[in-house]
Amino acid sequence: MNKNTKPLSNIKILDLTHMLSGPYGSMILADMGCDVIKIEPPRKGEGTRRLLENDPDYSHNGMGAYFYTLNRNKKSVAIDLKNQEGLEIFYALVKEADVVISNFSAGVTKKLKIDFETLKTINPMIITCTVSGFGETGPDFQRPAFDQIAQALGGGMSITGLSAQDPIRAGIPIGDLGGGMFAVMGIQAAIINRSESGLGQHVDISMLDCQISMLNYMATMHTMSGLIPEPIGNSHFVHMPYNTFNTKDFPIVIAAVGDQFWPRLLKIFKDPQLKNPIYEKAFERQKDKKEIEKIIQKELLNESSEYWLDQLKKESVPCARVNNIEQAINDEQVQYRNMLVDVSHPEGGSVKVPGNPIKLSSVANEEYSSPPLLGEHTKEVLQKWLNYSDEKLSKLHENEIIELKR
Repeated sequence: MNKNTKPLSNIKILDLTHMLSGPYGSMILADMGCDVIKIEPPRKGEGTRRLLENDPDYSHNGMGAYFYTLNRNKKSVAIDLKNQEGLEIFYALVKEADVVISNFSAGVTKKLKIDFETLKTINPMIITCTVSGFGETGPDFQRPAFDQIAQALGGGMSITGLSAQDPIRAGIPIGDLGGGMFAVMGIQAAIINRSESGLGQHVDISMLDCQISMLNYMATMHTMSGLIPEPIGNSHFVHMPYNTFNTKDFPIVIAAVGDQFWPRLLKIFKDPQLKNPIYEKAFERQKDKKEIEKIIQKELLNESSEYWLDQLKKESVPCARVNNIEQAINDEQVQYRNMLVDVSHPEGGSVKVPGNPIKLSSVANEEYSSPPLLGEHTKEVLQKWLNYSDEKLSKLHENEIIELKR
């Protein structure tokens, strides 16, 4: 096997996504080798193309951080889908494609005549995927939604933070990102199924559904007990000690999961109160959690994070510094795993962005192409996929049905 062959390199995707949830999903697919063709409106392009484009801190060569990060390994084809001739070009591309992914508001694909029911008459093997706030069925499916709406309705915010009166959203946009990740899983499942059935299907991803799925055992605990969990900060309702603590410089986490770590901690923290035999069991430690954490915290303030992490590692106690983003992306393990990569700009220079967390033995060298300029690949794709002549392309460009990058 060619050690640089990505596993999905034979899959052609028409990417109609914008903002974050959809583009994140199609980015993952592009990283795994899919030929992702980003279909954008002429002149303006996709919604995030202009976001932060002129920000002195968060842009490079007129391309903002959002678009730069999410659109590596993709090609841009600019077509006006609201023009009938532009729509016909899109239909011609659908005949050659495997997947169409979008994250418009519910009902928009049907309005634009690019929904699954329409596209399967053009290509019975086509797989379509929509990512929306609430999916495409149910009493609330047409409600508008963004990341924080999904986080709020999905219950995750209610168990994040320090008190039920002050709910906190996750620092990373897990509502959007969760939708993109589940879209990738659904699309790959549909591709596998198509190899047996010979037919495509529709993948309907709801950001709210994804949030409920990620509640996981927390939801089951509620259905078992009837109890409604409340936020407990960074501590844990079973394990103890399991929390963030301050040191002389940076905060650290101690995550003593299970009772086997308690005797090791007693070698590090010397306060005689901790040596009470009753504390050998986490159930009993939980009863005095505040007092135990107070004792540990007092000792930790005497030395630096590096000192304490060294002591904890010697005893094999799970621990970590609470990294800021600069510290996180420069972590030795992160760097070794190629999780910060250089992605070039089409007009020069490069930017470091997060890499691909999916490491495959069939791929020896991870490579990333530039995020595309608007319409940069219109000519290439329409000639390669549809055999359009230069004359036809020029005429379509003049009529503003497509946009060619000169």
